[in-house]
Amino acid sequence: MAIRPTARTDVTRSAVLAHLGAHGPASRADLARNLSVSPALMTQLTKDLLGDGLIRELAETRSQGGRPARMLGLVQSAGRAVGVKVAADHLALVEVGIDGAVSRAESVAFDASSATMLSDLAASIRAFIGSRSATPLLGIGVGVPGDVDRQGTGVVHSAQLGWQNTPLGDVLRRELGLPVLVENNVTALAIAERLHGVGRQHENFLVVTIGTGVGAAIVVDGSVVRGARGGAGEIGHLPVVDGGPRCRCGNAGCLEAMVGEDALVARGRERGVIGGADGIEQLRDAADRGDSAATAIFGEAGHTLGRALAGLVHTLDPEIVIVLGEGTAAWQHWSFGFEPAFRASLMPSRRGVPVAVETWQDESWAQGAAALVISTPFDAEGVAGEQGTEVRRRLVEQAGGSDS
Repeated sequence: MAIRPTARTDVTRSAVLAHLGAHGPASRADLARNLSVSPALMTQLTKDLLGDGLIRELAETRSQGGRPARMLGLVQSAGRAVGVKVAADHLALVEVGIDGAVSRAESVAFDASSATMLSDLAASIRAFIGSRSATPLLGIGVGVPGDVDRQGTGVVHSAQLGWQNTPLGDVLRRELGLPVLVENNVTALAIAERLHGVGRQHENFLVVTIGTGVGAAIVVDGSVVRGARGGAGEIGHLPVVDGGPRCRCGNAGCLEAMVGEDALVARGRERGVIGGADGIEQLRDAADRGDSAATAIFGEAGHTLGRALAGLVHTLDPEIVIVLGEGTAAWQHWSFGFEPAFRASLMPSRRGVPVAVETWQDESWAQGAAALVISTPFDAEGVAGEQGTEVRRRLVEQAGGSDS
């Protein structure tokens, strides 16, 4: 009897592809050991992947006394995906293989407030796709800072971009003639974490991003929690200070208005640490040089963030908190305020919760968006809707036409 697909087995099948892409051919026993699953489950998973034309059997290897082990490798021609991170002033684009590895990346200017922003976005994606690869393009994943109704429809509400009820998915599908999946950018990052990052080792974790904005994604029992309107995890709009500075969402005293990039820069200017034309890079440089006023600004932000995240840990009970985002470039300065406030605000039984801070590149956002497409063939829950069905159809057609 076939094993019923679950969120866990969906992720593990994607992890098999990622492992083979990163480490080369491996036996079923090696994969089971490295991915911490039972040999029986790995046999079923690899049978499914062989049937889908995503992996292939290679030569046997010598064994230590037992029968030779059959090696498995990727069918590299099975497909690729493009991921796009949308920011207010630029786009980050990547192309990834079926294993999720980035093969090329690019950053281009973009104006999210332009009257032609949707056609401009489509034109930039079209130019990036070009005709560089004979490997079939399975689809486009787009990550945006804001709420997305559903991946397969992609209607966006974003205070950061100034978009309301924007039909991003429909426009891009019409313009590009390809499957398009749209998701909140932090949720997309959490999906990538489940496939390729620290999250592979955990069923329940919290992804937190700091930088231009502040966001979170919640993973429970291996599945990303989206909420009723696709907006779960908007921790940047937690109210933390009565009568605090005005947030882009229209409220006052939100977490993002206290610790987001704009808030830190404004504080640096008010205190004379940086000039009126300077930004976050100059503030970070000042802290790196040992300027006590600059390090105090980051430390205060870390304190505020630590107390807020302690509340989330009590609410969600994650195994680990993973911190990402461009703001982590200055984490050494955040941390001296964050760690004491975070640990002191936790109940004694939760004070051992680990916090992993990952190195950051702008293309990480786009790789998260590409993961929306790469994970779709294993989406047992149908989160991607008709667009996921179209991605699977393109993959099956390609596999069926392959002699590999």
